[in-house]
Amino acid sequence: MNSRLQRTLPASGAVLALLLLGACARQVPAAVSHAPETPGFLLGLWHGFIFPWAWIASLFDPAIAVYAVPNDGGWYDFGFFVGITVLGGGSWFGSRRRGRS
Repeated sequence: MNSRLQRTLPASGAVLALLLLGACARQVPAAVSHAPETPGFLLGLWHGFIFPWAWIASLFDPAIAVYAVPNDGGWYDFGFFVGITVLGGGSWFGSRRRGRS
């Protein structure tokens, strides 16, 4: 068997297994609300951006949470993800080409 195929086959299998396992997950109905005051995309974006500071603060104060429940569901989750990865520097800090000119 090709050495490249031998390296990628286990990784591909692990990713596929995680995707299949993730497909079984669902949100608890009490955690999703569609009321007007429920956090949506923009608050998810903000919560994702301030996640590192909110997480540190939550270690010292149990009243501080890093994730709003109940929330709007998928749009809040998407905003939270974008806030962590894009606004929080997730993709920039992981870049290998950042230091090169």
